Amino acid sequence: MVKYRRSQTPGETYFFTVNLRDRISGHLVTHVDHLRQAFHDVCQQRPYEIIAAVVLPEHLHMIIKLPVDDNDYPGRWRAIKSRFTRALVKDGVDMIRNSKGEYNIWQRRYWEHQIRDEIDLQRHIDYIHFNPMKHGYVKRVVDWPYSSFHRYVKSGVLDENWGGNFMVGECESYGELIPDYAMLHPGYLAKTERHPRGREDDQPQSGHVSHGRG
Repeated sequence: MVKYRRSQTPGETYFFTVNLRDRISGHLVTHVDHLRQAFHDVCQQRPYEIIAAVVLPEHLHMIIKLPVDDNDYPGRWRAIKSRFTRALVKDGVDMIRNSKGEYNIWQRRYWEHQIRDEIDLQRHIDYIHFNPMKHGYVKRVVDWPYSSFHRYVKSGVLDENWGGNFMVGECESYGELIPDYAMLHPGYLAKTERHPRGREDDQPQSGHVSHGRG
């Protein structure tokens, strides 16, 4: 297993899965420059460190380290989502509004998991980098452009031919499909673990769906 160096600066580290409401949308990669700008702008105002990240057409995974004594990741996600949405509106992208006049581009809830230790960190970084292969977008990890994998290769941490230490069918889902009504029906997640309803409905044992509006 690759040994990733974790910052010694105090502060919590979290893994997130954030989904678009429309799971057949490609907005995140079609407008990836707007997404990058949203993350950059929010980071300038409310600092955080991106440990690893991957952006797919309709969802993204990210590991973020927050500053010491700061656990307001919901506020950061709200700001990132808002900036990205406003950029799409400005570009004239056709998006559906809800009954309140809000744009229904993002799922309100998202998967959040606090990283426990080095092994947990390594597992989630590997999961992030392997994700495009898991979903069949590419045959090699290095071929997906929207991933921190390239930063890890450039810094010498990973070889460009790295492909993970697991098979696609053995991957956990880490919250890749979280219906908005999941938290309104307490038995939903347990049921989907026993009776998956298609791709990525199963939920991992660790982590949880955030109740925040971010």
